Amino acid sequence: MPKYSYFLLYALLLFSSFVFGQKKTLHTKLIDEKIIIDGKFDEKAWQSAEVATDFIMLNPDNGKPIAHEKRTEVRIVYDNTAVYVAAKLYDNEPNKILSELTLRDNFAVADHFGVWFNGFNDGQQEYRFFVSSAGVQQDGVYTEDKGEDFTIDAIWDSQVIMTDFGWAVEMKIPFAALRFSTEKKQTWGLNFYREIRSARQQYTWSFLDNKITNESTQAGILEGIESIKTPTRLFFIPYASQYLYTSSNEKTTGEFKGGLDIKYGINDAFTLDAILIPDFGQTKFDNVVLNLTAFEQQFTENRPFFTEGTDLFSKGNLLYTRRIGGLPLYKLGDNEDFVEGTNVKLLNAVKISGRTKNGLGIGVLNAVTENTAVDIINYETGDVRTETEPVANFNVFTLDQRFNKNSSVSLVNTNVTRDGEYRDANVSALVWDLNTKANTYNISGDYKYSYINETGDINNKTGFNTSLNLGETSGKYRYSVGGNYVSDDFDINDLGINFITHYHSLYANSSYRIINPTKRFNTFQAFLNGYSEFDNRTGRIQAGNLKLYFNITDKKNDYYGFGITACPLEVYDFYEPRSYNEEKFVTIPENYYTYFYFSSNYNRKFAIDVNPSITVFDEEDRITYGFSLIPRYRFNDKISLVYNFTYNQQDNNIGWIDFDDDGNTIFARRDRVTYINSVQGKYSVNNKMNFNLNLRYYWSYATNHEILTLMDDGSLEENTAYTENKNSNLNLWNLDLTYSWWFAPGSQVSVLYRNSSALFTRDFDKNFNNNLSDAVNNENLNHIFSISVRYFIDYNSVKNLKITKPKTRERF
Repeated sequence: MPKYSYFLLYALLLFSSFVFGQKKTLHTKLIDEKIIIDGKFDEKAWQSAEVATDFIMLNPDNGKPIAHEKRTEVRIVYDNTAVYVAAKLYDNEPNKILSELTLRDNFAVADHFGVWFNGFNDGQQEYRFFVSSAGVQQDGVYTEDKGEDFTIDAIWDSQVIMTDFGWAVEMKIPFAALRFSTEKKQTWGLNFYREIRSARQQYTWSFLDNKITNESTQAGILEGIESIKTPTRLFFIPYASQYLYTSSNEKTTGEFKGGLDIKYGINDAFTLDAILIPDFGQTKFDNVVLNLTAFEQQFTENRPFFTEGTDLFSKGNLLYTRRIGGLPLYKLGDNEDFVEGTNVKLLNAVKISGRTKNGLGIGVLNAVTENTAVDIINYETGDVRTETEPVANFNVFTLDQRFNKNSSVSLVNTNVTRDGEYRDANVSALVWDLNTKANTYNISGDYKYSYINETGDINNKTGFNTSLNLGETSGKYRYSVGGNYVSDDFDINDLGINFITHYHSLYANSSYRIINPTKRFNTFQAFLNGYSEFDNRTGRIQAGNLKLYFNITDKKNDYYGFGITACPLEVYDFYEPRSYNEEKFVTIPENYYTYFYFSSNYNRKFAIDVNPSITVFDEEDRITYGFSLIPRYRFNDKISLVYNFTYNQQDNNIGWIDFDDDGNTIFARRDRVTYINSVQGKYSVNNKMNFNLNLRYYWSYATNHEILTLMDDGSLEENTAYTENKNSNLNLWNLDLTYSWWFAPGSQVSVLYRNSSALFTRDFDKNFNNNLSDAVNNENLNHIFSISVRYFIDYNSVKNLKITKPKTRERF
């Protein structure tokens, strides 16, 4: 090899070591000039600001420098109120810049620019702010264990303009939207993000190595912020709502609701959030299903207060916020359910969270619910009984110590105290997540302890749950092994959610991925997982499976997923029989599940998702199969429509249906069919005004064709004496049509029209059209129309307002 070749190779290695081994640093400066957020960068302050450039590809070709014709140039300046960001995003093919308009926090089909701030530079949490080429804002918090959480909605300003060189974005992010230390001289973690949607390429300023899981530890550095005197962080959000309710069986009634949200920055690191007289009447409806399992259905949290900035409170997975102001904790009897719309009334809630300069995170969440009369209906007889849910106080307290920029140890406590002679609960947990300095190996786990103070003569209960996981978290090949032990009386269900207890489990996981594209694939991942679970009391195996699955993106950015799960042994289900203390069990035969998933590139106007699956049991004629078909069409950047059809059929499924008069556990061999049709549509007038349609029709039925008695050995014998009708037919219709207008920062007008029905029967026919007609029959529909106004008030904008008294006329 010629000498100059050695010299060139040495220079290249030296350059790569410098680029990828050093932390990029950007220096900012304090300004006294007013910045107008218009995307034009006319102010003098921008001319002398240091430039961040030389972006590097994150996906798909990790580590590849951005092309000169797609270069990105970013500047940052600040004053005592905010950080300002100006970005020029060059594109030599401006006609290919995609700019779909959507609701906030929906990335959709558009180019994006983002800035990521870590005010403590601890490598563990970033506040991320994005703006699409259509001017739509997205904001969220990134942590390694939870990834990106877009439930926060901070108040900040941005403006996008299209230019002859590509596009440009200007952002004003108030210090109130960030968290940082009280140090006089600040050093922040910093990264910038750019997505070129037409090519499905993602770039960052500070290189993110895909061989390392934690993104925050790979951030660059922002220096220059010092001696800032941030204004008082005190915000008020009063709101008022008017509701009209009507149905064919009831007169139209009205209800007015008003309340107040308060946000107060105790200091630059800690924030208090409070809601007084909350109103969640316009939150998205729940996707209820016909639940024939032994466990309650778990719902997604849609209420903003309980979704925004709750990462501290989610440590240890002890918190299921739907317990607060949700359904009562009553155990329902056979054929019973809560009357539709039943919820315990939430009086108020407050949360305080933040982090000290030494990395100690402190979080307190407290909520109070009102004494509430609860109606419970027996849908077999139609009888309604009323119970009382007492005043209750819900509390979560978290201490989370971060160290070494990638590790943490947390102490969590949850407590529920009910007024009078009612059940109280207390749960504590120690949680750890430890990583090596190079982020190559991880050890994580927890120990949880629960104490239930039961009512009357019922014995109090204590229980524990502990787990440990060891793994390699970097490179193309990764693996982990771990286990879990849960005692008989472990119970977090007063404020959390757990389904099964008295078991121990062991598992092992391995995976392979490509870091850079190949000739055929942009991405390729393969996973192999093994899991086994045993009942503590008998040693019987409850679950045992081996999973192999693949995720692939081809060169056209179409996605493919497929896999198989093998359960090659008989296992024993201690929960389906619904016996006292789960003493009985039913035998589940060996079975095999496989699926295929295809999702075409959403950049195309027409795209489609297809997902067939099948499960075959080692039992005559017992099989489960289904598919989902989701076509979507983007008419233009303002209008799009998504249709979702899902079908599932279970032949010769076996499940619990009742207890007979002699105390025998009655099962049934049944066929079950489920249809789900849903439509989501949107029309975006601009990036602040949207119309949205959300429609869902759900129909599921189960017909029992053989009655069985559960035996003590887990087998089933034919029962010809039981004759009650335990077939099930559930029709659910939900339609939401909404209008939303963000008329000022943090201020919104929203209008909702909703109609819905819920019909459960034992006797029915299997004609789809007849069931749909019943669901949408006006005799069965409930209608809601509501208008809500929220207005954001910054204390600093009103504290110096002068009230001018009207002049009085002089009398002659």
